[in-house]
Amino acid sequence: MPKVHVLETEVWLARPIDEVFGFFSDAHNLNEITPPMLDFRILTPKPIPMGKGTLIDYRISLRGFPMRWRTLISAWEPGKRFVDEQLKGPYHLWRHEHTFEARDGGTLCKDRVEYAHWGGPLIQRWLVGPDVTGIFEYRRKRLVEMFGGGGPDGQMAKGSNG
Repeated sequence: MPKVHVLETEVWLARPIDEVFGFFSDAHNLNEITPPMLDFRILTPKPIPMGKGTLIDYRISLRGFPMRWRTLISAWEPGKRFVDEQLKGPYHLWRHEHTFEARDGGTLCKDRVEYAHWGGPLIQRWLVGPDVTGIFEYRRKRLVEMFGGGGPDGQMAKGSNG
């Protein structure tokens, strides 16, 4: 089994939790917070009823190589959290937990991604790690543009991504 890496991020958004969670409840909004470099496309037709057991098919392009990605919503707690897990795609493991907490008149959004890939430490250091971090930095920036907020230091928290 390849090494499991963890990336944790958080951002405070200046909107109520029902509005922020509502945005994430529509899988098609993922287009709005995914970097253009991934040429991200959702293949599952609208509407996608979100809940535990929902399957979502995507097409992405990683470093110019098109591939399909299928995720399963393995946990769904409206207004609190949900988890998507890759069933098919570029990673050996991808488990992404999203949590939402009402705080200071807005919403604290946290992401925890556990991922593993083929290739060793050099691939992680020079390719995969920077790509995953960059995707979440882009996501954070777009969410702040859309909802306001960002937090006091304006920085994205990082985990054991190295």
